Amino acid sequence: MDHARKLLALADPDDIHTLNQVTDAILTSLKEAHQLPDADGLRRQVRSGRDLTRRLTVGDWLDEWLASRIGLRKNTYRSYQSHIRLYYLPHIGRIRLDRLQVSDVASVFDAIDELNDTIEQARSTGDTATRALVKGRRPVGAASKQRIRATLRAALNAAIKQRLIDINVAALVELPSGKRPKALVWTPERVRAWRADYLQRLATEHQRPYGKRSLDVYISTSRPSAVMVWTPEQTGAFLYAARAHELYALYHLIAFRGLRRGEACGLRWSDVDLKAGIVTVRWQITQLGWATDQGQPKSEAGERHVALDSETIKVLRAHRKDQRRKRLALGGDWVENDFVFTQGNGAMLHPAHVTDQFERLAHQADLPPVRLHDLRHGAATLILAAGHDLKVVQETLGLSSITIAADTYTSVLPDLARQAAEDAAALIPLRR
Repeated sequence: MDHARKLLALADPDDIHTLNQVTDAILTSLKEAHQLPDADGLRRQVRSGRDLTRRLTVGDWLDEWLASRIGLRKNTYRSYQSHIRLYYLPHIGRIRLDRLQVSDVASVFDAIDELNDTIEQARSTGDTATRALVKGRRPVGAASKQRIRATLRAALNAAIKQRLIDINVAALVELPSGKRPKALVWTPERVRAWRADYLQRLATEHQRPYGKRSLDVYISTSRPSAVMVWTPEQTGAFLYAARAHELYALYHLIAFRGLRRGEACGLRWSDVDLKAGIVTVRWQITQLGWATDQGQPKSEAGERHVALDSETIKVLRAHRKDQRRKRLALGGDWVENDFVFTQGNGAMLHPAHVTDQFERLAHQADLPPVRLHDLRHGAATLILAAGHDLKVVQETLGLSSITIAADTYTSVLPDLARQAAEDAAALIPLRR
């Protein structure tokens, strides 16, 4: 009786509507759970002004929270939407929001780890059908898990502000650090070790070095670090091998000036001044799943002016001349737009196509594997090797802070590191 009186006292006696809702909540709890509702939980609901008879689930709240996020960038909104749809709704969407526990959130990431294991096992098998089941699926890394958790944490923080819950259980889940891996250069020793592993895997799966399936083996072979950088000689070898490809100018621009893939795909001729040698980065084409979206760079620092070297200017002039020739040849079949880099008929490039072609070209050039994004790391390394400081790296690559440049893009080339060691040692006079 004391518990019941305490619950009824939560409502203002003059507020008949709320008093009736409290009464309905008490009767519903007695009918379904054979006990009175928790006083603290009911008090939060009364203060929030919500319908007390409605059992708000995690899924309900996530949908409501996402709908309220006005002013988000499109790719940020789609990222939140993807996290909710792929990970939270299937696993914890039906749980009542006020009963969500740390173990429930942890189970989401356990499921992600199980999926990662499935993908890795399928990739390592020689069965074509099994590999086809996970084609296009990539394991969720530590940094991605941190972003997935950040989505739920933001939603639960909003629930706390509305007095729906008292504690953010997502913040209490322990996850691996999402720190960016340090970039390593493909030194001769690392190349030899990688090549031995690659050839052994080819032999195990009975594949020829340049057969149809060998590209899958090439891409999935283990590397010393998640971020690997080609030496200048290796980058030069790639560009030489790609010189006749229709996307050569795009790869050249990324390798020399460090544009992101989406920025290169979204670059427009109206933002290119070859006479002044300046490219203005104002647009990007991003990919989430298979869908694409055109928008502005992901941060204010991403919108920038990038100076071009004389060789890159020459490459872009030749590319523009070739593009005009194709346009004249196709006539009405040419897709009119202002993009610098397009498909053969002028249509917009899909970022995934750019990556696929890059991997094929690197494989055919017999080079150790890197991601397309790692060409950007290589461009940063070359800027440092040329004697420029981290501020130049930050401005050229459009980084939001110099700390990111220091943490991520300072993979020093072996020759440069050796010269730095010699210069430092020369300062100490040694007696002979």
